Amino acid sequence: MNILVAVDLSGASQKILHYVKTLALDLSAKVWLLYAEKPDLGFVGFGPGRPQSALDHVAEDFKEKREELQNEADKLQSSRIDAESLLVQGVAVEVILDEASKLNIDLIVVGSHGHGAVYHLMVGSVSEGVLHRSSRPVLVVPTHERTKRK
Repeated sequence: MNILVAVDLSGASQKILHYVKTLALDLSAKVWLLYAEKPDLGFVGFGPGRPQSALDHVAEDFKEKREELQNEADKLQSSRIDAESLLVQGVAVEVILDEASKLNIDLIVVGSHGHGAVYHLMVGSVSEGVLHRSSRPVLVVPTHERTKRK
């Protein structure tokens, strides 16, 4: 079984990875950790028109995220889980669905931050976008605390 896990490298990712670790061990699954780096529309290459300091900052940020993502894959590997890391630049929903197709993924795992309706109107939701557009099974892991209603 192949599992694609979309992470945002926040504290929420740790909750998702904790759950995925158990799932992967139980299913003897290969895990692909995916971080979708937002496209930098101003970044068109290393040519003229952009200060070198800005280019260096983009490159350093990309390197740090790649190392953090690989660190998470290494943690899974130390638990005897076959894990790979992928850092892809693009719009998150598109990247997740494209990589799921390329890798012949059996299950996509995403987190839900539990933002309110106004946030969804203004920004949207990656988990909702993946859930509504995927032809593959999607597991949504809540990463926020909910208050219990009486």
